[in-house]
Amino acid sequence: MNIEKIKSQFPILKQKNRGKKLIYLDNAATSLKPLSVIEAESDFYKNYYGSVHRSVYELGEKATNAFEGARNKVAKFIGSKDSSSIIFTKGATEAINLVADAWGFSNLGKDDIVLITEMEHHANIVPWQVITKRTGATLDYISIKEDGTLDMESLKNKLTDKVKMLSITQASNVLGTINPLKEIIYLAHQNNTLVMVDGCQSIPHFKIDVQELDCDFFAFSGHKMLGPTGVGVLYGKQDLLEEMEPYQTGGGMIKEVGLQESTWNDIPYKFEAGSPNSSQVIGLSYAIDFINELGINEITKHTEMISEYAFKELSKIDGITIYGPSQNRISIVSFNIDGIHSGDIAQMLDYEGITMRSGRHCCSPLMDKLDISSCLRLSLYIYNDSSEIDLFIEKLNATITTLS
Repeated sequence: MNIEKIKSQFPILKQKNRGKKLIYLDNAATSLKPLSVIEAESDFYKNYYGSVHRSVYELGEKATNAFEGARNKVAKFIGSKDSSSIIFTKGATEAINLVADAWGFSNLGKDDIVLITEMEHHANIVPWQVITKRTGATLDYISIKEDGTLDMESLKNKLTDKVKMLSITQASNVLGTINPLKEIIYLAHQNNTLVMVDGCQSIPHFKIDVQELDCDFFAFSGHKMLGPTGVGVLYGKQDLLEEMEPYQTGGGMIKEVGLQESTWNDIPYKFEAGSPNSSQVIGLSYAIDFINELGINEITKHTEMISEYAFKELSKIDGITIYGPSQNRISIVSFNIDGIHSGDIAQMLDYEGITMRSGRHCCSPLMDKLDISSCLRLSLYIYNDSSEIDLFIEKLNATITTLS
């Protein structure tokens, strides 16, 4: 991969950070946007903005065609055999809430269990807390091991016939751990348990095929894979989506409305109430084009290479604790330095032009499990290279010396 050529397509990388060259190392929070995505949204508003699904005039038809073309592109990108299984949302958080509410309210009762893991993002914890309290069901957790990998024995022991839903991240946003989803989904289905996958951290890094995984639901956000904010996707198996009641009502999700009763539109529109987030969906379509042009397998190779290099160089630092496995991880490395608060390090690095996250990373239960209040997180993507890691290590060592 020609990293300099890739960098040239991201306008924000021409900006300075605190007067220094910008080194962006917070990709697990949100990715930067290529010019093609930025211009795609602008072009929509300038040249063919219209009301999607509601217009017979030319602008509306063009807008609708672009919107539905994006749905087809998403379906192909994740291996869905039918675009009607693709629901556009505001993000992965809304997608998980949609399943927790629309599926959970009708299918969970007081003897049932929802199973998640100790490494989940809050967005895959809180919706299940809410729905289990509403329905009287129980929320239980699969343990993680000391090396940050999932405890498969804990999974097998907790996967009883009372477990109706297993909701799990494919890759941890703190530990970088890649969970063995195919094995997990197989075990769950042997138990007649449905599986919801949070794919936010995995989809930017490696190929996703929902048919091969055989997951029941899959959620991700556009902004973590070069797309705009405000758009996400829920994939669901058609039979499950057909059975589920709407999550929200009004707008394009209705078929007919009477004074006392209404009927719902077909899937996926049944779950897309109100005016759609058209420009963001179109922007996501162009983000997929950008990834496809680079090649997802090439992206995987590059991010694996720089992640291994970063892990190796960080491991040389005295007093460092790195969280998560040394192998089979995405390009996230979270760590702490003995005796120095993570926020102080992040703030000093910011003045060197280096942007990285410190805090609890929306994973408070995991932080408690690790017995830490916070940590630093290095997260890398296609426009990062080894020279940036070298500069980061140099400035990190200097910061440690200053703060020690």
